[in-house]
Amino acid sequence: MKAKKDTADRLAKAALKEFKSRTIAAGSNAKTIKGDDTFQTAIMYLAPHMASGMGNVCPMAEMAKCINPCLYGSGRAALFASIPKARVAKTQRYFQDRTAFMTELVRDIGNFVRHCAKAGTKPAVRLNGTSDIQWEIAHPCARNGVEFASIFEAFPDVVFYDYSKIAKRAYRALPSNYSLTLSWSGANPVFAAGIEKAARETGCNVAVVYRSKALRNSMIGRTDTFLPVVDGDETDMRFLDPKGVIVGLYAKGPAKKDASGFVVG
Repeated sequence: MKAKKDTADRLAKAALKEFKSRTIAAGSNAKTIKGDDTFQTAIMYLAPHMASGMGNVCPMAEMAKCINPCLYGSGRAALFASIPKARVAKTQRYFQDRTAFMTELVRDIGNFVRHCAKAGTKPAVRLNGTSDIQWEIAHPCARNGVEFASIFEAFPDVVFYDYSKIAKRAYRALPSNYSLTLSWSGANPVFAAGIEKAARETGCNVAVVYRSKALRNSMIGRTDTFLPVVDGDETDMRFLDPKGVIVGLYAKGPAKKDASGFVVG
């Protein structure tokens, strides 16, 4: 009986924290819920790479060979056909009218901030759930009639964080409320070397996907990797990670069958 009550309590708690909007959503990602005692994360999921038919939101996908193992095809998106369709439509809105899209995003983040205040949590936002857009450049927006160079400046009290395969982003002076973790792939040695070089020169953390949870766990504490490995699946709150580490993740969804070298092991 106690186990059933505990499960019911967890489900009720998750339901209370659910947030949905046209651009971002929170409460449906099992991994981000783990960080919700303090932070609640809202994520934007777009149609990755060229899936929208209108433009490329993952410019390094072909070089890193991460198109097939992309998480776009895992989780709820693999169960409900309406979800990929909605993500394609959202991505098309982004390309058709970026100004209008940014207005939507400002509105939705503002609503999410108020949602978190009522729930007693701190707001965190991942804009690149299944994309790799450089939000820090060429994405101005307006909030309450004031123009801002980026969404990060428009919401200085919100923590933003992302994974990225674009190494040059690590060299930029990113906003103080934006945390970036580089994403490694062994499918292309040139790409992998570039990510490792950027990590060493900038101190940026690097996410690496391992074949299994057991393999990832076996890497923690080893000294023969280019950076020490930490558990990246315990929580999704990458901005809380120690600096100068490999964020070890284990393969999920289509990545479990990857044979390109993107997944280690």
